[in-house]
Amino acid sequence: MSRFAPLALAAILLTAAAGGVGGWIGVQYGLRQAAPHPGLDAALHHELKLTSDQNARIETLERDFAGRRRALEAEMEAANRDLAAALRERHAYGPEARKAIDRFHAAMGQLQEATIEHVLAMRAVLTPEQAARFDKTISEALASDPR
Repeated sequence: MSRFAPLALAAILLTAAAGGVGGWIGVQYGLRQAAPHPGLDAALHHELKLTSDQNARIETLERDFAGRRRALEAEMEAANRDLAAALRERHAYGPEARKAIDRFHAAMGQLQEATIEHVLAMRAVLTPEQAARFDKTISEALASDPR
C-alpha cells in the first residue's frame, strides 16, 4: 500500500461529503427561490369565491375538458411509442421518425388550443371582478420561467 493511499482516500471522502452538502444546499436554495404561483384550480375554487351555480358550470367544463385532454395525451403517448419503435428499428432520423414527431406535435398543438379554449370558457362564467383576478393568475402562469 502506498504512503499516499490514506491521503487519497481522505481526499475522496472529503470531496464526496462536500459534494453532498453542496447539492443539499443547492436544492434547499432552489426550493426557497421558486416563487409558487397559485394554481388555476386553487384560484378558481378557493380565491375567487364562486357561487354554487358558477361551481356547477365550471365543474361541467372541467369534466368535458378532462376527456379531451386524456384523448390528446394518449395520442402524444402513442406518437412517442411510434418514435421509439422507429428509432429502435432504423437507428436513424428517417421518415418514420419524422412522421411520429409530426404526430406528436399535432396532438400537442391541439392540446394547447383546447386548453386555451377551456380557460376562456371558464373565464366566461366569472364576474368581471373574478375575471380580473383569473386573468392575473393566467398571465403569471404563462409568463413564469419553469426552470
